[in-house]
Amino acid sequence: MTPAHPVLVVGDANVDLVLRGDVVPRFGQAEQLLDGAELVLGGSASIVAAGLARLGVPTALAAVVGDDEFGRFCTTALRDAGVDTTHVRVDDAAPTGISVILSAPDDRSILTLVGSIPLLTAADVVAAVERTGARWVHFASPFLMPSFSAGIAELVAGLAASGIGTSIDTNWDPSEQWAGLAEVLASVDVLLPNRAELAAIAAAVAPAGSDVSTPELAAASIAALGARVVVKDGSAGGWSLDAAGTPVRAAGLALDVVDTTGAGDSFDAGYLAAIAHGVDDEQRRVRWATVAGSLSTRASGGTGAQSTLDELDSHLGPL
Repeated sequence: MTPAHPVLVVGDANVDLVLRGDVVPRFGQAEQLLDGAELVLGGSASIVAAGLARLGVPTALAAVVGDDEFGRFCTTALRDAGVDTTHVRVDDAAPTGISVILSAPDDRSILTLVGSIPLLTAADVVAAVERTGARWVHFASPFLMPSFSAGIAELVAGLAASGIGTSIDTNWDPSEQWAGLAEVLASVDVLLPNRAELAAIAAAVAPAGSDVSTPELAAASIAALGARVVVKDGSAGGWSLDAAGTPVRAAGLALDVVDTTGAGDSFDAGYLAAIAHGVDDEQRRVRWATVAGSLSTRASGGTGAQSTLDELDSHLGPL
């Protein structure tokens, strides 16, 4: 491997309150007893950034937090993970965001107050790129930042014109409109959806009449716009497809799962770390992603069990 090039992660920084056990709400003032509750670093961008730093990648985060205890919690946790927080802006116009995650063994529900997350601007990102010398920029959760996402296609195109690699994990669009995403996908290098997001994005951006009836066809319809599609496929691991190829697949690890919160973000971190470290083989990149995602499920929250580079290497095994 070559020394890792610097990566800038752009998006959300917030706290997660992860609740586990009997988490399906019952109203009527019914009191439910939980198996566990943890306050942890949250936000897709923050978890990806922490995962990249743990994997030996020089990583900075561009985000906005409030001038409050939750904001200080986020920046402290990020610095402890090795992330450069110089470009995490503190703004007293809104409180730091928070997500309450109701985590069941096979699924979860997320209740989010976006707070300061939407205050991020394109100018924040441009300044961070210039000051960090990032050679790759990853965007996370743009649909939590409507004003920012409205200009993201132009921003991504500008980065691409400067020779800077880009990736995006949209996460779910609360409006379910996926507005402007087709234009982004014409310039971005990598899209990192899960299966549900893959289906929804394909339905929104594929040309009229396109067959998107299977995940592979859905991915192909998106890849035709320009981006490689790298899909998080749960217990099946993950796979990758570009406009010219057939799916490249890799399995994850069989582990005792404690919490799947943030596993997709750790998957992203694994894939992007492979790129940053100069891994050229696509199947190996996807294997980095699936192993990193698997290992992150061993503890509660998105960052509690993220792997180091040595630990990841010990689990990669032969392809």
